[in-house]
Amino acid sequence: MEINGNEIELPEGSVLEDAIRLSNALYRKGTAIGILIERTGEQVADVSRYTVRTSKGEFRIELQDMPSSSRKTWLANHAEYRNMPVRWISRDAVAFGPFASAIVPVRGNAQHKGFEMMFAGGSDPANTHLILTKDKHSAEYGAPEEGTFAKVISGKHVLLSLAKNDRILDIEPVTQSEEAGEHICTTDLSTRLENGSRIFTYLEIEIDAEAPEGAEHLFAVTRDGTFHIDAVSSSYISDHRFQGELVTYENFESRSAGSVFVRTVGYGAGKLFIATDDRTSTIMHSVVGHVVRGLELAKMAQEGQKIMVESVPHPIMLLGMSYVDAEKEMELLGVEVVRAGYTEDDGFIVAQDPATTIGILKEARVTLKGVDPEHLVRVKLYNDLVPKTLDFFRHATGMQYKPVGALAVLMTYDNTYIFKAVEKEADKYKEILPENTPSVKVAAGELGVTNQAAKRAGMVGVKLEDNDLFGPTGEKFASTNIIGRVIETEKLRNFKDDDIMYIIESSMEES
Repeated sequence: MEINGNEIELPEGSVLEDAIRLSNALYRKGTAIGILIERTGEQVADVSRYTVRTSKGEFRIELQDMPSSSRKTWLANHAEYRNMPVRWISRDAVAFGPFASAIVPVRGNAQHKGFEMMFAGGSDPANTHLILTKDKHSAEYGAPEEGTFAKVISGKHVLLSLAKNDRILDIEPVTQSEEAGEHICTTDLSTRLENGSRIFTYLEIEIDAEAPEGAEHLFAVTRDGTFHIDAVSSSYISDHRFQGELVTYENFESRSAGSVFVRTVGYGAGKLFIATDDRTSTIMHSVVGHVVRGLELAKMAQEGQKIMVESVPHPIMLLGMSYVDAEKEMELLGVEVVRAGYTEDDGFIVAQDPATTIGILKEARVTLKGVDPEHLVRVKLYNDLVPKTLDFFRHATGMQYKPVGALAVLMTYDNTYIFKAVEKEADKYKEILPENTPSVKVAAGELGVTNQAAKRAGMVGVKLEDNDLFGPTGEKFASTNIIGRVIETEKLRNFKDDDIMYIIESSMEES
């Protein structure tokens, strides 16, 4: 029996819960688990994809569809490149070899994309190397006229970690079974297991370095550690929780099985997809990552289920942390931290530059803006009572993508504080219909938003005293949506007009 690729032994009559407990497998409560009961079937090679196993781990390549002499050379000779050492390495590329070939090199500099593969012999085909690019750059390698003939589709972090003492250990074509066998996808941990079952409890997504903004979208959608199956087709599954969000188009790439991509324009913008079969590239979908483990689970998942996801690398989101905690975390990653704004140890971080995980890892440096703890206010939001209004509120404050939001103090009077959005004028594209309006009184500390029944829709307010006539923004009860409450009302007295108040959502324990 196998769970997430690891062999385990279980006694007869074991159930799914036993397998998870005894193997200590990654699992998130409530997520669906795939069970594949393989039957005897013939294994066939997919001659377009290969797994390259190195001394640092595996990466996978996909050959270009276009026929070329390089593709023909690879198909005929790839087994001969086993046990080949790294010959040289630079910030832009890594070369394995040398070996003799019949390539005809072309002189002159050429533009190269990241994570592509080519043969290159300089001026001597007897001194050919297998070169894999790591970044966009211009160079003369002496490649044949067709240039690159394959691209890295997963395991890019392995390629980036290679050093001069590493080598290729093995190269194998990707195989698939002609007869997949029976499978189920269930949340029932009492499901009995058969001998030979393969179990998948999560899928792992490797982020594409070419899509730093798209990666942050993926991190935001899967912030709870799950991918929701809102739609299933013959070639993809999709999560619609962030439908309507505009995402930067960054990475034009074929959507091969396992590709993770986001729609960037038109109806459905913001939807996150996982390809379960090969699809062509489009100018509407930007590829943000690739599934490197557990694709079988994505293929089994059913509409209405959710599956556990892990990302490589993990998102770097330092907002809401103290400098001390952030510096400890970044030290483990070899990232230098520069303090800005309020720089005392007790400062809370409200901004990071670069803003993206990929940007931080690429620069190995991040500038953190801190604020005095008295300017970071914890709030309890009523997620179940006002989902539509909180959709507006999170957009207006920036909390849709970040754990810390910002509100500008518009005015203060009679124990009343009125705020306006700092990030976006979300009221221009988000509806604020009446929702959870008060009827008898508004309690001190309750957070209110003016709804569309009044002219000042989108204003945010809080009162420090109970009021049985007007809501937190000074509007009538019918024009006020109560969205939560401020946990630390005493901190409000620190603010004056035009100040910025930073807010962070409080956990149930803190509330």
